[in-house]
Parts: sequence; C-alpha cells; structure tokens
Amino acid sequence: MNWEFGFLHLLQEIHTPWLDQVMVFVSSLANHGELWLVLAGIFCVIPKTRRMGVAMALSMGAGYVAGNLVLKNVIARSRPCWIEPWVPLLVSVPRDYSFPSGHTLVSFEGAVCIWCFERKWGWAALALAALIGFSRMYLFVHFPTDVLGGIVLGTLNGYLAVNVHTMSNHPAD
Repeated sequence: MNWEFGFLHLLQEIHTPWLDQVMVFVSSLANHGELWLVLAGIFCVIPKTRRMGVAMALSMGAGYVAGNLVLKNVIARSRPCWIEPWVPLLVSVPRDYSFPSGHTLVSFEGAVCIWCFERKWGWAALALAALIGFSRMYLFVHFPTDVLGGIVLGTLNGYLAVNVHTMSNHPAD
C-alpha cells in the first residue's frame, strides 16, 4: 500500500483549480453509473444499436452485483480518504468500501460494450472510462489497485455480456 499512497500523494501535487474542476466533473459523469445507464437506455431504443444497449445493461447489472454488492463488502477495503482524512477532498467522502472502484467498473463495462460493437465510438468511450478511473485517484477516493480492479472486472463483464448476448441472438447452426 506504500507505493499506492506514494502515487496518490504525487497526484495531490499536480492539483490546480481548473484541473480540480475538470476532475470533479469527469468523476461525476459516472456517479451511480448515470452516464452509462442513460447511454444504454438510448442505445436500447434505437434499433441499430439495440444489441449494444442490451449488452451494456447486462454488463452493468452483473457488475453492480459482483462489484458493488459482493466484492466491496467481502473485501471491505478502506478508502485512502478514510485512512488519511487530513487530505482535502473535492467531493463528498464516499460511504462504501473502496475495492473495486465502482465508477471505473461501470465505465469500463459500458465502454468495452461500445467498443465491441462500434470501434470509432468505442475508442472515445474507453478514453473517457480511463479518465474517469484516473479522476477517482486524483480525487483521493480510490487506490490505484481499486481502479485497476474496476478496469479488469469491467472489461471482463463488458466482453462477456457482448459475447453472451451475441451467442443468445445467433446460436450456432
């Protein structure tokens, strides 16, 4: 954990007022998964993107159960802002456990699903998901391994949801 605090403290040194505002905004895009849920809903109602939207919804549902309900409570990892409460926060102190990062998890689930169906949109979605994960460390509410856990689980969930959904719609002959 020492290297993780070292990295988080380095991030604290690059704070500037404009970057603080950007990171708070970027992080807020994934509060409760709202951006990704809205996108999934929009994609579900458009016939051309319906399969992508359904895959996103499946992935995010699985991720919520696996990440937020199970892993966070089983691992019960304290957040950096709980351990070092003197570090000033730009967001409210989160009440749930730290591992995995739910913001990063939902962002990578959504972004990977988009990437699997539409590479052009997918690259932008993956860049946004990575920025959201970074923002969680910048804001001192997650350790790097929390974000890494969100990336790994989100990527797996997204990929599995796309493949399960695709296989169920196109069974082998």
